[in-house]
Amino acid sequence: MRFELDEYAYLDSPLHRWEPRFKLIGLLVLIFAFAFIKDLRLVPVVLAIAATLYLLSRMPLSFLISRLRYPGFFLLGVILLLPFFSGETVLWQWGVLTLRQEGILAMLLVVGRFLAIITTALILMGTTPFLTTVKTMRSLGLPSLIADMTLLTYRYLYDIAANLSTMQQAMRLRGFGRSQQKKYLPFMPDLRELKLLASLAGTLLVRSYEQSERIYKAMRLRGYGSEKFKVHPVYAGPTSSPATLRTWSGFGLVCTLLIATGLVVAEIL
Repeated sequence: MRFELDEYAYLDSPLHRWEPRFKLIGLLVLIFAFAFIKDLRLVPVVLAIAATLYLLSRMPLSFLISRLRYPGFFLLGVILLLPFFSGETVLWQWGVLTLRQEGILAMLLVVGRFLAIITTALILMGTTPFLTTVKTMRSLGLPSLIADMTLLTYRYLYDIAANLSTMQQAMRLRGFGRSQQKKYLPFMPDLRELKLLASLAGTLLVRSYEQSERIYKAMRLRGYGSEKFKVHPVYAGPTSSPATLRTWSGFGLVCTLLIATGLVVAEIL
Protein backbone atom coordinates (compact mmCIF):
# COMPACT_ATOMS: atom_id res chain seq x y z
CA MET A 1 0.00 0.00 0.00
CA ARG A 2 1.55 3.30 -1.11
CA PHE A 3 0.76 6.71 0.40
CA GLU A 4 3.48 8.84 -1.19
CA LEU A 5 1.76 11.84 -2.71
CA ASP A 6 4.96 13.81 -3.37
CA GLU A 7 6.92 11.01 -4.98
CA TYR A 8 7.63 13.12 -8.08
CA ALA A 9 7.94 16.51 -6.38
CA TYR A 10 11.58 16.71 -7.50
CA LEU A 11 10.70 16.96 -11.23
CA ASP A 12 11.21 20.18 -13.17
CA SER A 13 8.03 21.42 -14.82
CA PRO A 14 6.03 24.66 -14.97
CA LEU A 15 3.74 23.35 -12.23
CA HIS A 16 6.67 22.32 -10.04
CA ARG A 17 8.11 25.83 -10.39
CA TRP A 18 4.77 27.48 -9.62
CA GLU A 19 4.96 29.41 -6.34
CA PRO A 20 3.26 27.19 -3.71
CA ARG A 21 0.85 29.82 -2.38
CA PHE A 22 -0.42 30.76 -5.82
CA LYS A 23 -0.62 27.12 -6.84
CA LEU A 24 -2.61 26.14 -3.76
CA ILE A 25 -5.12 28.93 -4.23
CA GLY A 26 -5.45 28.47 -8.00
CA LEU A 27 -5.88 24.70 -8.02
CA LEU A 28 -8.26 24.69 -5.05
CA VAL A 29 -10.47 27.24 -6.79
CA LEU A 30 -10.32 25.11 -9.93
CA ILE A 31 -11.34 22.01 -7.93
CA PHE A 32 -14.37 23.84 -6.51
CA ALA A 33 -15.28 24.97 -10.04
CA PHE A 34 -15.13 21.35 -11.23
CA ALA A 35 -17.41 20.30 -8.38
CA PHE A 36 -19.88 23.04 -9.36
CA ILE A 37 -20.36 21.61 -12.86
CA LYS A 38 -23.73 19.92 -13.44
CA ASP A 39 -24.02 20.21 -17.21
CA LEU A 40 -22.79 17.09 -18.98
CA ARG A 41 -21.67 19.16 -21.97
CA LEU A 42 -18.99 20.81 -19.80
CA VAL A 43 -17.51 17.50 -18.62
CA PRO A 44 -15.22 17.08 -21.69
CA VAL A 45 -13.93 20.62 -21.08
CA VAL A 46 -13.25 19.86 -17.43
CA LEU A 47 -11.45 16.62 -18.31
CA ALA A 48 -9.41 18.41 -20.97
CA ILE A 49 -8.29 21.04 -18.45
CA ALA A 50 -7.28 18.38 -15.92
CA ALA A 51 -5.45 16.36 -18.57
CA THR A 52 -3.58 19.45 -19.79
CA LEU A 53 -2.46 20.28 -16.27
CA TYR A 54 -1.29 16.72 -15.73
CA LEU A 55 0.72 16.78 -18.95
CA LEU A 56 2.32 20.05 -17.86
CA SER A 57 3.31 18.44 -14.56
CA ARG A 58 5.36 15.77 -16.44
CA MET A 59 4.43 13.12 -13.90
CA PRO A 60 4.09 9.57 -15.25
CA LEU A 61 0.67 8.15 -16.03
CA SER A 62 1.35 5.19 -13.73
CA PHE A 63 1.35 7.56 -10.75
CA LEU A 64 -2.15 8.77 -11.60
CA ILE A 65 -3.51 5.27 -12.22
CA SER A 66 -2.09 3.86 -8.98
CA ARG A 67 -3.57 6.71 -6.92
CA LEU A 68 -6.98 6.48 -8.60
CA ARG A 69 -7.33 2.82 -7.62
CA TYR A 70 -8.45 3.14 -4.00
CA PRO A 71 -10.83 6.12 -4.36
CA GLY A 72 -12.21 4.37 -7.44
CA PHE A 73 -13.37 1.44 -5.32
CA PHE A 74 -15.68 3.72 -3.35
CA LEU A 75 -17.06 5.24 -6.54
CA LEU A 76 -17.56 1.91 -8.27
CA GLY A 77 -20.61 0.94 -6.24
CA VAL A 78 -22.33 4.24 -7.02
CA ILE A 79 -21.73 4.24 -10.76
CA LEU A 80 -22.85 0.62 -11.07
CA LEU A 81 -26.19 1.35 -9.39
CA LEU A 82 -27.05 4.71 -10.96
CA PRO A 83 -27.94 3.45 -14.48
CA PHE A 84 -30.40 0.92 -13.05
CA PHE A 85 -32.11 2.91 -10.28
CA SER A 86 -32.06 6.57 -11.38
CA GLY A 87 -34.41 8.08 -13.97
CA GLU A 88 -37.58 7.18 -15.82
CA THR A 89 -36.60 6.78 -19.49
CA VAL A 90 -36.05 3.05 -20.06
CA LEU A 91 -33.41 2.15 -22.66
CA TRP A 92 -33.16 -1.59 -22.04
CA GLN A 93 -34.88 -4.08 -19.79
CA TRP A 94 -34.25 -7.71 -18.96
CA GLY A 95 -36.26 -9.13 -16.11
CA VAL A 96 -35.78 -6.94 -13.05
CA LEU A 97 -32.82 -5.15 -14.62
CA THR A 98 -33.80 -1.84 -16.20
CA LEU A 99 -31.26 0.46 -17.82
CA ARG A 100 -32.33 4.12 -17.63
CA GLN A 101 -31.10 7.07 -19.66
CA GLU A 102 -31.00 9.57 -16.78
CA GLY A 103 -28.95 7.14 -14.72
CA ILE A 104 -26.37 6.77 -17.48
CA LEU A 105 -26.07 10.56 -17.85
CA ALA A 106 -25.70 10.96 -14.09
CA MET A 107 -23.04 8.26 -14.06
CA LEU A 108 -21.04 10.02 -16.79
CA LEU A 109 -21.28 13.32 -14.91
CA VAL A 110 -20.13 11.77 -11.62
CA VAL A 111 -17.23 9.90 -13.23
CA GLY A 112 -16.10 12.95 -15.22
CA ARG A 113 -16.09 15.26 -12.21
CA PHE A 114 -14.44 12.60 -10.06
CA LEU A 115 -11.56 12.11 -12.50
CA ALA A 116 -11.04 15.84 -12.95
CA ILE A 117 -11.09 16.62 -9.22
CA ILE A 118 -8.85 13.72 -8.19
CA THR A 119 -6.38 14.46 -11.00
CA THR A 120 -6.15 18.13 -10.05
CA ALA A 121 -5.74 17.23 -6.36
CA LEU A 122 -2.95 14.80 -7.23
CA ILE A 123 -1.26 17.52 -9.29
CA LEU A 124 -1.46 19.88 -6.31
CA MET A 125 0.00 17.34 -3.87
CA GLY A 126 2.36 15.65 -6.33
CA THR A 127 4.19 18.72 -7.62
CA THR A 128 5.04 20.10 -4.17
CA PRO A 129 6.70 18.36 -1.22
CA PHE A 130 4.09 17.59 1.43
CA LEU A 131 5.96 19.59 4.05
CA THR A 132 6.00 22.62 1.75
CA THR A 133 2.28 22.23 1.18
CA VAL A 134 1.63 22.30 4.93
CA LYS A 135 3.93 25.32 5.28
CA THR A 136 1.96 27.05 2.55
CA MET A 137 -1.38 26.35 4.22
CA ARG A 138 0.07 27.56 7.51
CA SER A 139 1.24 30.82 5.90
CA LEU A 140 -2.27 31.32 4.47
CA GLY A 141 -3.87 31.14 7.89
CA LEU A 142 -4.31 27.45 8.69
CA PRO A 143 -4.30 27.03 12.52
CA SER A 144 -1.11 25.49 13.84
CA LEU A 145 -3.06 22.70 15.58
CA ILE A 146 -4.60 21.52 12.30
CA ALA A 147 -1.22 21.78 10.57
CA ASP A 148 0.35 19.61 13.26
CA MET A 149 -2.47 17.08 13.02
CA THR A 150 -2.08 16.95 9.24
CA LEU A 151 1.65 16.26 9.47
CA LEU A 152 1.25 13.64 12.18
CA THR A 153 -1.58 11.90 10.32
CA TYR A 154 0.45 11.72 7.13
CA ARG A 155 3.52 10.53 9.03
CA TYR A 156 1.81 7.73 10.94
CA LEU A 157 -0.16 6.41 7.99
CA TYR A 158 3.08 4.65 7.09
CA ASP A 159 3.24 3.02 10.52
CA ILE A 160 -0.37 1.85 10.24
CA ALA A 161 0.36 0.43 6.79
CA ALA A 162 3.43 -1.38 8.12
CA ASN A 163 1.42 -2.86 11.01
CA LEU A 164 -1.30 -3.95 8.62
CA SER A 165 1.22 -5.63 6.33
CA THR A 166 2.80 -7.48 9.27
CA MET A 167 -0.55 -8.67 10.59
CA GLN A 168 -1.71 -9.80 7.14
CA GLN A 169 1.50 -11.78 6.65
CA ALA A 170 1.05 -13.44 10.04
CA MET A 171 -2.52 -14.38 9.12
CA ARG A 172 -1.42 -15.88 5.81
CA LEU A 173 1.26 -17.94 7.56
CA ARG A 174 -1.48 -19.33 9.81
CA GLY A 175 -3.57 -20.45 6.84
CA PHE A 176 -5.79 -17.45 6.20
CA GLY A 177 -7.31 -17.52 2.70
CA ARG A 178 -6.93 -21.29 2.24
CA SER A 179 -10.34 -22.48 3.35
CA GLN A 180 -11.95 -25.42 1.54
CA GLN A 181 -15.00 -23.30 0.73
CA LYS A 182 -12.96 -21.22 -1.74
CA LYS A 183 -12.34 -24.30 -3.86
CA TYR A 184 -15.99 -25.15 -4.38
CA LEU A 185 -17.73 -21.79 -3.85
CA PRO A 186 -15.17 -19.15 -4.86
CA PHE A 187 -17.75 -16.36 -5.11
CA MET A 188 -19.34 -16.96 -1.69
CA PRO A 189 -17.85 -15.07 1.28
CA ASP A 190 -16.35 -17.19 4.02
CA LEU A 191 -17.92 -16.15 7.35
CA ARG A 192 -14.88 -17.27 9.31
CA GLU A 193 -12.55 -15.16 7.18
CA LEU A 194 -14.92 -12.19 7.44
CA LYS A 195 -14.78 -12.45 11.24
CA LEU A 196 -10.99 -12.56 11.10
CA LEU A 197 -10.90 -9.48 8.87
CA ALA A 198 -13.22 -7.66 11.28
CA SER A 199 -10.93 -8.62 14.17
CA LEU A 200 -7.94 -7.39 12.16
CA ALA A 201 -9.60 -4.01 11.57
CA GLY A 202 -10.54 -3.71 15.24
CA THR A 203 -7.05 -4.60 16.43
CA LEU A 204 -5.53 -2.09 14.03
CA LEU A 205 -7.83 0.68 15.29
CA VAL A 206 -7.05 -0.11 18.93
CA ARG A 207 -3.29 -0.13 18.26
CA SER A 208 -3.54 3.15 16.37
CA TYR A 209 -5.48 4.74 19.22
CA GLU A 210 -2.96 3.56 21.81
CA GLN A 211 -0.08 4.85 19.68
CA SER A 212 -1.75 8.25 19.30
CA GLU A 213 -2.11 8.44 23.10
CA ARG A 214 1.59 7.70 23.56
CA ILE A 215 2.59 10.29 20.97
CA TYR A 216 0.37 12.97 22.51
CA LYS A 217 1.75 12.33 26.02
CA ALA A 218 5.32 12.48 24.69
CA MET A 219 4.59 15.80 22.96
CA ARG A 220 2.99 17.22 26.11
CA LEU A 221 6.05 16.24 28.15
CA ARG A 222 8.18 18.23 25.69
CA GLY A 223 6.08 21.35 26.16
CA TYR A 224 3.61 21.07 23.28
CA GLY A 225 0.57 23.29 23.83
CA SER A 226 2.18 25.57 26.40
CA GLU A 227 2.51 29.29 25.87
CA LYS A 228 6.31 29.09 25.84
CA PHE A 229 6.31 26.35 23.23
CA LYS A 230 7.69 27.69 19.96
CA VAL A 231 6.59 26.23 16.69
CA HIS A 232 9.36 24.64 14.68
CA PRO A 233 10.70 26.97 11.95
CA VAL A 234 9.30 24.55 9.37
CA TYR A 235 5.97 26.34 9.77
CA ALA A 236 7.35 29.78 9.03
CA GLY A 237 5.92 29.62 5.51
CA PRO A 238 7.45 29.34 2.05
CA THR A 239 10.67 31.18 1.40
CA SER A 240 10.62 34.22 -0.83
CA SER A 241 10.79 33.66 -4.56
CA PRO A 242 12.63 35.65 -7.23
CA ALA A 243 10.68 38.49 -8.81
CA THR A 244 10.44 36.73 -12.19
CA LEU A 245 9.08 33.56 -10.60
CA ARG A 246 6.52 35.53 -8.60
CA THR A 247 5.43 37.33 -11.77
CA TRP A 248 4.87 34.12 -13.70
CA SER A 249 3.23 32.52 -10.67
CA GLY A 250 0.83 35.44 -10.43
CA PHE A 251 0.08 35.13 -14.13
CA GLY A 252 -0.65 31.43 -13.68
CA LEU A 253 -2.97 32.21 -10.77
CA VAL A 254 -4.88 34.77 -12.82
CA CYS A 255 -5.27 32.32 -15.72
CA THR A 256 -6.49 29.59 -13.37
CA LEU A 257 -9.02 31.93 -11.74
CA LEU A 258 -10.26 33.03 -15.16
CA ILE A 259 -10.73 29.40 -16.23
CA ALA A 260 -12.59 28.58 -13.02
CA THR A 261 -14.77 31.66 -13.39
CA GLY A 262 -15.50 30.79 -17.03
CA LEU A 263 -16.64 27.29 -16.03
CA VAL A 264 -18.96 28.66 -13.33
CA VAL A 265 -20.42 31.27 -15.69
CA ALA A 266 -20.90 28.65 -18.42
CA GLU A 267 -22.70 26.41 -15.93
CA ILE A 268 -24.98 29.22 -14.81
CA LEU A 269 -25.80 30.34 -18.35
